[in-house]
Amino acid sequence: MIHTMTWPIRVVSAANARECWQARARRVKRERGQMRLMMRACFGDGAKWEPLEGVRLFVTLVRIAPRMLDKHDGLPFAFKGHVDGIADWLGLDDADTRLVWMYRQERAGVRQYALRVELHHSVPRDEAAFCRDVEEALGP
Repeated sequence: MIHTMTWPIRVVSAANARECWQARARRVKRERGQMRLMMRACFGDGAKWEPLEGVRLFVTLVRIAPRMLDKHDGLPFAFKGHVDGIADWLGLDDADTRLVWMYRQERAGVRQYALRVELHHSVPRDEAAFCRDVEEALGP
């Protein structure tokens, strides 16, 4: 099951923004805090989402804007504060191997901006097969 939430916020490409390093640091700090609060408000406590051993949490961040960014460096760089905020909400480091970060973008109309976050857990294939076998053995 994929849990999705969309917020009407503008994701700024830090690679293209002409801003002082101090202004950039303030913006990233603000984005990080906002994302942590929005995740808590929409999805509850991050501890219940923390993946168990052998299970991964897939986090997809979707930038919705009129103009597309370069998908190799512009897009991941634009999400840096948001990724850190989600990791803070989970109580994990953003480099934790149980987290899989994916980035996408969609084109929107003029002056239409949004950020969509999609969360879902994945069970390794052999464990999923084991669960199916148990369910079949127990019956309806």
